Amino acid sequence: MSRIDHIETFWLYYLSEHADPTTRALHFVGTTGFFVALASSLWLSPLTTGPALAAAFLTLSGASRFIEPRRTSFLPGALVVVLLVAAMPTIMPFGIVFGYLCAWVGHFNFEGNRPATFRYPVWSLICDLRMYRRMCRGQLWTGDLSRGVLESA
Repeated sequence: MSRIDHIETFWLYYLSEHADPTTRALHFVGTTGFFVALASSLWLSPLTTGPALAAAFLTLSGASRFIEPRRTSFLPGALVVVLLVAAMPTIMPFGIVFGYLCAWVGHFNFEGNRPATFRYPVWSLICDLRMYRRMCRGQLWTGDLSRGVLESA
């Protein structure tokens, strides 16, 4: 497969890689765990977690626009992990590991595919958050993804 060069095209690919509702549910559980860790970190240490979160957002924004369309680079994602873990080393590692563990169980055990994170690390994170937002709105829970695809186009 040639490199996808636009996030909207990647979103459709991302949905196709999450066809099994169990995989999407596991992503939802993992992302919720990450958000619990993030909220706890913000509550317990707002002076370090807040700026780290802002720097992580800027890193992902820049990487999404300038790096991800051209090549696979794990450096932006690694920087985000370092920023968040450095801000709250007692909580954030658990949120990050829990999030990825749930997602990867879904991919390897239910979907039978390799997570898109290995090829598109930044866009995968962004699309996971996009899928999470839609699931919070009651979308994408069933096996039919046409509703989510049409609403995202």
